[in-house]
Amino acid sequence: MERTLQVLNELERDGILSRYAIGGAMGATFYIEPLLTFDLDIIVLLPEAKGGLLTLTPLYEALRAKGHAEEGECVVIEGVPVQFLPAYNPLLEEALREAREMLYQATSTRVLRVEHLVAICLQTGRAKDRERVRILREQATLDDEYLAMVLRRHQLEGRWKEWIA
Repeated sequence: MERTLQVLNELERDGILSRYAIGGAMGATFYIEPLLTFDLDIIVLLPEAKGGLLTLTPLYEALRAKGHAEEGECVVIEGVPVQFLPAYNPLLEEALREAREMLYQATSTRVLRVEHLVAICLQTGRAKDRERVRILREQATLDDEYLAMVLRRHQLEGRWKEWIA
């Protein structure tokens, strides 16, 4: 995975990505025991194309040029299936902006804050998200004050109360 992150850092340096951070189950493993996952979820901020549209096309073209092939909804980078998820709403934009710099072995990367991982799970609302929230509450160190502010800003307080009852 380290080489995968190095490729992502190169894409950011080259301006193909404006910013990225690790999310999903792999992001959670920076805070808790590893969760079962088959891909690396990367939240991305993409440069705007002409007319203000966002597109993954330049990213996919750059990855193809580096020899990385698409496989379903992922691109396999150095053997790791990577799913690119544009920051398409205010919560994801904030999560990406507030992501923490971390090291994976010797490679610098960004990972969504655990509080944003919780909020994204609440917003998405699937059964596996509910389970992930339970595990994050048990194993991760949450900043309760920061989490409360995130939940308030994104109108997720009701779901939070429902899920932790």
